Amino acid sequence: MRIARFIAAGFGTGYAPIAAGTVASAAAVLAGSVLLWLSPAALAVAALLATFGGFAAVRRADVTGDPGWVVIDEFAGQWIAMLALARPGIPGLLGAFVLFRILDIAKPGPVGWADRRHGAFGIMADDVIAGGIAALVLGMVRIVRPDLLL
Repeated sequence: MRIARFIAAGFGTGYAPIAAGTVASAAAVLAGSVLLWLSPAALAVAALLATFGGFAAVRRADVTGDPGWVVIDEFAGQWIAMLALARPGIPGLLGAFVLFRILDIAKPGPVGWADRRHGAFGIMADDVIAGGIAALVLGMVRIVRPDLLL
């Protein structure tokens, strides 16, 4: 297996027999919680690497359409959503996971627009935007009711 396909497949999580996107998001939450615990900067760097490295890997893997096994976009979007958390507490991690998955599946507004784009841009952009929206919502919750995300 080429390294580009391995990265595009979310380090193998994309080959889960069912719900590969959800499996990848759950794996991203676990890895992201460790990164957030180490440093918010470590999580930010990982999100940037997943976004831009994922784009490059999807292009290099010659992916056509949006196959279910390509899930590096879930890692990028999930980690972006988690950037709004102050620390890796269970309520915040669960909130980031659920909110990101809802936005990624429902594809409202700009998420749906990005999803309709072709190629690596479309594959990556919808999840990056969904992660950004989730981070904004979680950031507002953190300001108004910080106790909910502890």
